[in-house]
Amino acid sequence: MKPLALRPWLPTSALRRRRCFRRAYAIQAPGGPTHQVFNENVKYLQKERAATNGEYSRQVDYLKDEVAQRLVDRLLDINRQFPRVLDLGANSLHIAQALAKPPLIPPELPDGTVEAKIPLSERIHHLTCADVSPTSLHRDDAASAPVVPITQEVVQSLETLPYEPNTFDAVISSLSLHWVNDLPSALASVNNVLKPDAPFIAAMFGGDTLYELRSSLQLADLERRGGVSPHISPLADVRDIGNLLGRAGFKLLTVDVDDIIVEYPDTFTLMTDIQAMGEGNAILKSMGGPIQRDVLLANEAIYREVHCNEDEKDRIPATFRVIYMIGWKASQNQPQPLERGSGSINMKDVLGGGEFH
Repeated sequence: MKPLALRPWLPTSALRRRRCFRRAYAIQAPGGPTHQVFNENVKYLQKERAATNGEYSRQVDYLKDEVAQRLVDRLLDINRQFPRVLDLGANSLHIAQALAKPPLIPPELPDGTVEAKIPLSERIHHLTCADVSPTSLHRDDAASAPVVPITQEVVQSLETLPYEPNTFDAVISSLSLHWVNDLPSALASVNNVLKPDAPFIAAMFGGDTLYELRSSLQLADLERRGGVSPHISPLADVRDIGNLLGRAGFKLLTVDVDDIIVEYPDTFTLMTDIQAMGEGNAILKSMGGPIQRDVLLANEAIYREVHCNEDEKDRIPATFRVIYMIGWKASQNQPQPLERGSGSINMKDVLGGGEFH
């Protein structure tokens, strides 16, 4: 290949000086980059504003109270003492209030009798309720759930916890993690503050939550505006949760999904309740501002036409998909899988030698 000729108007000495210059490259700071999806300040203001109207905020606690009770029932199945428990993203003390209620489904023995279990109120010695919103955290008097001594603490973020390693005997989180930008860091932080062989039990909205509202708003946007704007925040899929728990160091994972369908008189009531829950849209790149009136009216008509049965036009269904997860911090005392090849039963004997009968 023919070498490139030097520019005749540039002196050779200048070329030497230019060759001595070094280009500055960008260097990645320590730690993995965080993809910001949600506007944390907007979400903080939404929760503060929702909790300010305490009377109306309590009227829309039906969903958070239901999920909190189901989480407490899962913790009830773990037969051990919990001296210190962390309620991460406590909102308005829904977990503490659920501890004072009887289980949703009393466990039954094979003979039909109800299994007697020591209530959690006698096994949890102290509950630390942590949340980023002080108004939400202190909306209700702590004395309203006196069965377990509690401490209310305002934290700066749910991603990095201000607690020493190996502090808690269990961590519970009810409907808060779906607003976390860096979920892997949050799960790793939870694993750090847990004691060895301690459980992490959580519930978060995921996947197809409010798919009816999401699809009808998209169709209404296309019809009235000629484009689509994100009105509902993206949510994690159930297939990703197990991978995230494993990456954070949790063992003996259990992930399941539960769809809670709530009926509303119309879409306006649905969206009003979502705002009152503090669960409004907080996408970082959202267009912001209220949805246009013509889009709302088109959304109402499309929702009823697409998602309602002919005999149920007087009400609309809204699906909330709740992902429940249980993970245990690693410990030498946990059950370990057998080594490969250590089995004593031949699968051919079980399957009949692989022959067709």
